[in-house]
Amino acid sequence: MPQQDNLSTGNSAGSDPSVFFLSGIPGLEAMHFWISIPFCSMFTVAILGNFTLLYVMKTEPSLHKPMYYFLAMLAIVDLVLSTTTMPKTLSIFWFNSREISFNACLVQMFFLHSFFFMESGVLLAMAFDRYVAICNPLRYATILTNSVIAKMGLAALARAILLVVPVLFLLRRLPFCLSHVISHCYCEHMAVVKLACANTSINTIYGIIATLLVVGLDLMIIALSYVKILRTVLSLASKEEQLKAFSTCVSHLCAIFMVYTPVVLTSIIHRFGHQVAPHIHILIATVYFVFPPMMNPIVYGVKTKQIRDRVRLLFRGKNF
Repeated sequence: MPQQDNLSTGNSAGSDPSVFFLSGIPGLEAMHFWISIPFCSMFTVAILGNFTLLYVMKTEPSLHKPMYYFLAMLAIVDLVLSTTTMPKTLSIFWFNSREISFNACLVQMFFLHSFFFMESGVLLAMAFDRYVAICNPLRYATILTNSVIAKMGLAALARAILLVVPVLFLLRRLPFCLSHVISHCYCEHMAVVKLACANTSINTIYGIIATLLVVGLDLMIIALSYVKILRTVLSLASKEEQLKAFSTCVSHLCAIFMVYTPVVLTSIIHRFGHQVAPHIHILIATVYFVFPPMMNPIVYGVKTKQIRDRVRLLFRGKNF
């Protein structure tokens, strides 16, 4: 890419670059078209599934309950995450459209990381919902009012924004006078930081602290809530009651597993898996932004009778 060489030369004085180049999946460039097929399929299902889920929850009065309000939040977050990454990723795979401006890169990074933190907050709120429903069912309606649900959603959003905005300011202060090729399909924070020709220890430390504050703290609280849920479920008299109570948590547990597993894997590979090929790391990191958004509406659709029945009517073209 001759543009890349000119750009590198033009920025040797240490000014911020106006353009970056996304590499896609290094080492697998010849297979980009074939890789695009499953990614495009997952993206299509994610878009259709989450919009269908939101429509069904809006039009079905029996789904106007706290659990489904949180599910609607999760669907919105999944839509933002997938639409922020996949169109650009697919344009790299199909048209070799690698160029992205520095400002567009920062905007993409803001939405990626803030809505990932938002998703973690929503999963935490859903864990609280299940905890109250099972451990304190008589007070469920008085604890989880519409006002409380709205405040929880706004708190998750505010936390995400407040933690991610400093990342953007820390990046803007860095000089980028080395390569402008981001070894990724999107503007991931550490992939961009690696291109700076200055001390980036503050960026690295802040990124780790922010992630631990969100993922580490949220996972710990979710685990504690499920310990209490398990104790309550096991104290129920019959096996039938136990299974019925715990079955309401299965979809949420699946969502937790799908969201956090790729994050933990990429974090481990990034820090300790030096022998793991870079394309494996990038594939896992890219799958994260399309696989959970695809699977969440499917899992909740299969597990929730009201959603399942409403979707059947919708696709049969009946009026309701």
